[in-house]
Amino acid sequence: MALCTLSFPAHFSHAAASNPPRLTPQCSHLFWGPDLQWQSQQRSKARKRPNGVCASLSDRGEYHSQRPPTPLLDTINYPIHMKNLSVKELKQLADELRSDVIFNVSKTGGHLGSSLGVVELTVALHYVFNAPQDKILWDVGHQSYPHKILTGRRDKMPTMRQTNGLAGFTKRAESEYDCFGTGHSSTTISAGLGMAVGRDIKGKNNNVVAVIGDGAMTAGQAYEAMNNAGYLDSDMIVILNDNKQVSLPTATLDGPIPPVGALSSALSRLQSNRPLRELREVAKGVTKQIGGPMHELAAKVDEYARGMISGSGSTLFEELGLYYIGPVDGHNIDDLVAILKEVKSTKTTGPVLIHVVTEKGRGYPYAEKAADKYHGVVKFDPATGKQFKSSAPTQSYTTYFAEALIAEAEVDKDIVAIHAAMGGGTGLNLFQRRFPTRCFDVGIAEQHGVTFAAGLACEGIKPFCAIYSSFMQRAYDQVVHDVDLQKLPVRFAMDRAGLVGADGPTHCGAFDVTFMACLPNMVVMAPADEAELFHMVATAAAIDDRPSCFRYPRGNGVGVELPAGNKGIPLEVGRGRILIEGERVAILGYGTAVQSCLVASSLLEQHGLRITVADARFCKPLDHALIRSLAKSHEVLITVEEGSIGGFGSHVAHFLALNGLLDGTTKWRPLVLPDRYIDHGAPADQLAMAGMTPSHIAATVFNILGQTREALEIMS
Repeated sequence: MALCTLSFPAHFSHAAASNPPRLTPQCSHLFWGPDLQWQSQQRSKARKRPNGVCASLSDRGEYHSQRPPTPLLDTINYPIHMKNLSVKELKQLADELRSDVIFNVSKTGGHLGSSLGVVELTVALHYVFNAPQDKILWDVGHQSYPHKILTGRRDKMPTMRQTNGLAGFTKRAESEYDCFGTGHSSTTISAGLGMAVGRDIKGKNNNVVAVIGDGAMTAGQAYEAMNNAGYLDSDMIVILNDNKQVSLPTATLDGPIPPVGALSSALSRLQSNRPLRELREVAKGVTKQIGGPMHELAAKVDEYARGMISGSGSTLFEELGLYYIGPVDGHNIDDLVAILKEVKSTKTTGPVLIHVVTEKGRGYPYAEKAADKYHGVVKFDPATGKQFKSSAPTQSYTTYFAEALIAEAEVDKDIVAIHAAMGGGTGLNLFQRRFPTRCFDVGIAEQHGVTFAAGLACEGIKPFCAIYSSFMQRAYDQVVHDVDLQKLPVRFAMDRAGLVGADGPTHCGAFDVTFMACLPNMVVMAPADEAELFHMVATAAAIDDRPSCFRYPRGNGVGVELPAGNKGIPLEVGRGRILIEGERVAILGYGTAVQSCLVASSLLEQHGLRITVADARFCKPLDHALIRSLAKSHEVLITVEEGSIGGFGSHVAHFLALNGLLDGTTKWRPLVLPDRYIDHGAPADQLAMAGMTPSHIAATVFNILGQTREALEIMS
């Protein structure tokens, strides 16, 4: 595969290479020869940051208190409006775009740092390529805010992540410029390769560009895709956005940490040895026009130079069959435009990987100094960076889980914790501070994390694998084959269960009860409140002969009293509890949906109907005695869960049917999430869309009893 990264004039002299102008330690144009490099440095007044990319003027510690004017951005509604801009104007556009992102996110909250890091890259991509004919894919999609602004959605940015507003990730239904929907990581090389092969089959000639972060490169799917891309040899461009941080909010309590694994150090080595990069370009520039045997010799020199320059890093990409270019300063529009134009125009066959170095939070001083705290933000003051976090009388379920696990680990040295690049999101950064040698970040690699936990369990260790409900989907075969089939006591803590508000359907934990409770050896439980969560962590720690899991939602606890010393008491497995004794109607809730059941019972009591409310606690094994008693002593039994069809209610119905408890007059009704994806929005709006509010539950009771007038009243 022959590809010249940049065309150089034949008169590029060895003298220039060996005697470059005396340079100050400023950010260089990483791919130009020394003479052009020197010229570009005279234009650049930025100073170098410790990690090797240029610092912006915002390092002075100031930022605008009022939205600055954006005269150039105001003229750009779609990428086609950028095509006649000069490079100088592109730089101005990037500055205006960055401020627009900051002020928009300050009003809505959302993913800030990741979007600021790719502003110049986004401008360069839309300047060089012709979307939507050319396909630009954004891995994870949380860095796509600049892309959305440039593709006809600027006026809708104030609705970001709100009900009926723009999604926080790329979404095919939202715009033709979003060619692939995202939310989870490490998917775009696979999808991009599929688009490239589909293009080839149909005889088209458009470009396919997949932008993926260095954090997402810790996932196995990225390597599977690169391996296949190298084999299929279809034309596509992979841009590795290297910002020294996992794409998700990975951080210890002491600040952000780099991506785990050998790749991180390999990428660091790739950023050294600039003279050899220049040597490579000189050799290619001199021999480009010669051809024949000299060209073959130059190709060998080029390959040798690549090996010297980049060591094991680019060799890995090259061995997988991707032509490696880089590293490139991801905030230098001159370089980005030149390289992207060259790669686009080169008539070659096969995938190309461009290694782009960026800074997360770029251009906003507070995000530059604390990239972990400004990865995802609530509303904030742009001038001071202060986030307007609402104070709550209770902590999040995530924090309660971490505290419960710490309490268990204090008395059991065999307990360890595992997360997949989500120390902050799962609360395990708290656990890591207390037990630094007993907490394992496996990277964005849920499949590996689950089987890693299985191996630990084989050695008598007690692993707690904390993974978001929606991310557990990525490791389901490992849960089945490596854990449940072998009956290994791995404990799964599934955060973000149920509806998740602004993150929408990509992060909605709707399916975990369904896919976990169908496994023969799995214990499946869900707490109704934070105190029950403490007890279930203790229960999972005590279960040592089979796997177990428990789910808990995004959001804060309800304010019940916590167990002494944060130490839960193991529950009797498969035993629920009755919370309110009533008559005629029994509501059997599962998980935190129990809280809505309790509120519904209060609404019904105001209308003269006192019902029974029970907390199932366990989906598997079910409390058969409790269910049988409720079915026999009530006219109506309603199951309520914030999960999909096929979950807790289905297991209850299966038991009722097999035991003849539905053969008489007892009426059973399930309340579950509807069989569709619920769009992002405020949690209250999502519950209403799903028909799962306390009012909906109470109205369901009245409808079953034939009291339709009361049902209408309660809904109004």
